[in-house]
Amino acid sequence: METAVSTAEKSVQEVIASLGKLKQEIHKTIVGQEEIIDQLLITFLAGGHGLLEGVPGLAKTLMIRSLSEAIDLKFKRIQFTPDLMPTDIIGTEILEEDHGTGKRVFKFNKGPIFANIILADEINRTSPKTQSALLEAMQEFEVTYGGVTYPLDRPFFILATQNPIEQAGTFPLPEAQLDRFLLYIKVNYPTSEEERAILAGTTGRKGAAIERVMEGHKILEAQKFVREVHINADLIGWVSDLVRATRPKETDVKYVRDWVRWGAGPRAGQAMILTAKARALLSGRLAVTQEDIRSVAFPVLRHRILTNFKAEAEGITSDDVTTHLLEKHTHRTKFIIQ
Repeated sequence: METAVSTAEKSVQEVIASLGKLKQEIHKTIVGQEEIIDQLLITFLAGGHGLLEGVPGLAKTLMIRSLSEAIDLKFKRIQFTPDLMPTDIIGTEILEEDHGTGKRVFKFNKGPIFANIILADEINRTSPKTQSALLEAMQEFEVTYGGVTYPLDRPFFILATQNPIEQAGTFPLPEAQLDRFLLYIKVNYPTSEEERAILAGTTGRKGAAIERVMEGHKILEAQKFVREVHINADLIGWVSDLVRATRPKETDVKYVRDWVRWGAGPRAGQAMILTAKARALLSGRLAVTQEDIRSVAFPVLRHRILTNFKAEAEGITSDDVTTHLLEKHTHRTKFIIQ
C-alpha cells in the first residue's frame, strides 16, 4: 500500500516528466533559445505573467503559440494596435432581445481576455489607456465592467511581446503595469549554428505538428508543488539583501547610488524566490540553490530597477546593476561600499 509521501513523490515526478515533454514539443518549432523557453515555463509554474522583448522576427509569438498548443488550455491572441480600445480586450454590453419575454436587455459579451493563455502581441504598440485595461486581470484575476466583476478562469497567464522602445510607434509600459509581469525576458538573436538550423528547417518540408502533452489541471498541480520546494533561511536572507541593495536611498553600494533612480520593491523578492523554486522543480530538484537565484535575478530585476538619466547617457542598464551586485557579493557577503 502506497504511503502519502510516496504518492506525493510520484505526482512530483509525473509533473517533472510532463514539463520535459512540454519542452520537447516546443523545440519542434523553436530552434535553440533554451534559456528563453525555460523562463517561459518558470513563469507558468510560478503562476505569473511574462513580458518578452526583442526585435521583430525572433519567433517570440511562435514560441508562445507553440507553448499554448502543447497545453490543453484555452488560448487567445490579441494584436495590440494604436486604435485598440479597452472594450476590445475586456468585452462590452450588447442589446439583445429576450426570446421569453420579448424585452430587450443588455448582455455582457466577453472579450478575448476570458481565456487561460493570453498572447498580448506587441503590447507597446497601443496607448497607455488600453494597456491599463490589463492591470486588474493581471493582479486580481478578474475584470470589472459596468460595476459588475467577472472572475477569470484559472490558470490564467498573460504572455506579452514588445519591440524595443527605440523603435518608432511604441508606447512605454507604465511602471505599475511592468511590475505586474513576473519576468521580463529578453530575446536575443540566434547563434550562427542556430540560425543555420532555422534556415534549413523552415525552407524545406513542413515539420511535425505539436501535440498536446499536458492538461490544464496539471499546471495548477505543478504550481502547488512549486510552493513546496524548499529554500533555506540563508538564501532567503540573501535575496532580501540583494533586493534592498538595489535601492539607492537604503544601500551603501556606491555603484547603485551613482546610477540608480529607483530600486526594486518587496514584490521583487517574492518573485525571485518563487521563480527560483520553479527553476529548481523544472530542473528536477526540490530545493533551491544559489545558482537558481542568480539565474532568475536578471529577468526579475530588469524591469524593477530604474536607472537615472546619467546612467542612460552612459549606456548603463538595470542588467549592469544586477551584474555588479551578483559579481561583487555572494550570499555570505554584505552589500557594502563597492
